[in-house]
Amino acid sequence: MKTVVVIPAYNEEKVIQGVLDEVKQLIAPENIIVIDDGSYDNTAQIVKNNGITVYSHIINRGLGGALGTGLKAGLLHDADAVITLDADGQHKPEELKNLLEPLEKDQADVVIGSRFLTSQKMPKMRRLFNFVGNMITWVLFGIWTTDSQSGYRAFNRRAARLIEIKTNKMEVSSEFFKEIKGNNLRLKEVPITAIYTEYSMSKGQSFTEGLKTVVRLILLRFRK
Repeated sequence: MKTVVVIPAYNEEKVIQGVLDEVKQLIAPENIIVIDDGSYDNTAQIVKNNGITVYSHIINRGLGGALGTGLKAGLLHDADAVITLDADGQHKPEELKNLLEPLEKDQADVVIGSRFLTSQKMPKMRRLFNFVGNMITWVLFGIWTTDSQSGYRAFNRRAARLIEIKTNKMEVSSEFFKEIKGNNLRLKEVPITAIYTEYSMSKGQSFTEGLKTVVRLILLRFRK
């Protein structure tokens, strides 16, 4: 199973090298893709210095825009499986094998890495925001998940081809579940470990942005 790792990145020059170093221990550089979402720092150049493919947006589109590009890029690279993980160092690349296993065994089309299947420390506000996200995802799209906001995901080729991302911003995390249900894709969750640092915490949504995300999800629900 040819696996392509997609890493959406926006102004991640401080940490991207460390993330790439870890991923390269598991995945060949030619099977790693970074989506530079309009960064104005040295993110893209650092990626290129590692011999890794980078697709750059001229402007900052947002997480949804980056992930939409990433899935298409994975297919262009003839991937049998596409894994997405965050560029801020929150995820452990060595756990990607746990996400791949259900795909390899044909037990799922989409695998979500959940931070809530094992007991681990998490900032209270992150826990609260995720619970709210889970409830909104369930109410609007009729699918329950323990970790709607997880950025650690795996898709087989069929899922990557069927999923059509229409949003540009953070609401993409819930949109994936809309697409999973709408396309009758098999979903499985596996436990992952989250690494919280001052840097990764600074990347989260503010309360105001969270409200905007909810509004955009409601509009998405009723979009024809």
